[in-house]
Amino acid sequence: MRFVIAGAGAIGAYIGACLSRAGFQVTLFARGSHLRAMQERGVQVRAREGDFEVRPRIVGSLLEAGPADVLVLGVKAHSLPEFAPQVKAVLSPDTTVLSTQNGVPWWFFQGFGGRWEGTRLERVDPGGSISRVIQPKHILGSIVYFSTEITMPGVIQHIDGNRISLGELDGTRSDRGRRIAQALISSGLKAPITTRIRHEIWVKLLGNVAFNPVSALTGCTLVEMTRDPELSQVIREIMKEVQAVGAKLGLELPVSIEQRTAGAEKVGEHKTSMLQDLERGRPLELEAVVGAVIELADRMGVPVPHTQAVYAFTKALSRKRQRS
Repeated sequence: MRFVIAGAGAIGAYIGACLSRAGFQVTLFARGSHLRAMQERGVQVRAREGDFEVRPRIVGSLLEAGPADVLVLGVKAHSLPEFAPQVKAVLSPDTTVLSTQNGVPWWFFQGFGGRWEGTRLERVDPGGSISRVIQPKHILGSIVYFSTEITMPGVIQHIDGNRISLGELDGTRSDRGRRIAQALISSGLKAPITTRIRHEIWVKLLGNVAFNPVSALTGCTLVEMTRDPELSQVIREIMKEVQAVGAKLGLELPVSIEQRTAGAEKVGEHKTSMLQDLERGRPLELEAVVGAVIELADRMGVPVPHTQAVYAFTKALSRKRQRS
């Protein structure tokens, strides 16, 4: 099974390194100093369970990568619309595509059924730039549950978690899903297969829409936000709004707001990905995570005042940081 990691940043390079260590044929696509470091020294992973180093094939262009059996999209959500046309270079009729982006994925309403079938969110897939390239038949839904950082070019720090949930868009259990899950499991990752991938996405979104922008605005870790009475109240209000949008889509969530908050508190002194990106001067995944929910709420007529306020503040802060 040939894996191509398109966007071998902190998450993509970690997945690729685990697969390479297990003996799978892996090609990593990266750019800049990170690309050069991996070409010279391989991928170095630092983890509590033990450090390791691998030397998969590293390329600076997807044209060099060749066709993939499995394409893992590791680029950030805001980069994906511009990046998508390059994906054609590695797609074959049988390629399976996994995406690692936070927020509402571009494929969320493909195969959804009912009133919302085929809905395209402009904030996620502007002009259909992603969906034109990657057809629904290629997509195996995926959700990443681990935290990694690039501590220096070519060096990945694994902080927490090792689970990637997989699910077909039609809710079936497929042979390709089982094969990919087994490959990930043999690489040391957890890869459960779910028949309710969209419900699971919305559970993760419940926390991300609240914790990510609030952390960017305040600089607080997860545990600090959950234990601050005033911040935690705002977070709960945002979660209620996200829950209400999900309910309009028919997504009844298997966890409560209290359970989701308690889970975040257990993670401890962890900075959200949005806070990490802000501190490093990088663009934020704000549209896919928060803007997408606001776009849906507008279409539904569901009021989301807390979500809109936090979105506006965070967007202004991000613009100011980018200019400076």
